[in-house]
Amino acid sequence: MAAEYLDISPNTLYVWRHRRQGPPSFRMGGRVMYRISALDDWVAAQEMADSRSNPALNPLVKRPQRRVRAPNA
Repeated sequence: MAAEYLDISPNTLYVWRHRRQGPPSFRMGGRVMYRISALDDWVAAQEMADSRSNPALNPLVKRPQRRVRAPNA
């Protein structure tokens, strides 16, 4: 079961699916199916989109930008 694999509740997975936020799924014989490889890829993408997991997105890594004053008109 995909919810167990992701360690979330089935209801959370249901809500994500209907909001089109969750991992890719498809219907087969009236059942909603998830490929394990798609779940793994989706989890990896979520991890890379999180600034706590991806140093490139961490705002504390970048140096502060200098403020540029507009010329007086």
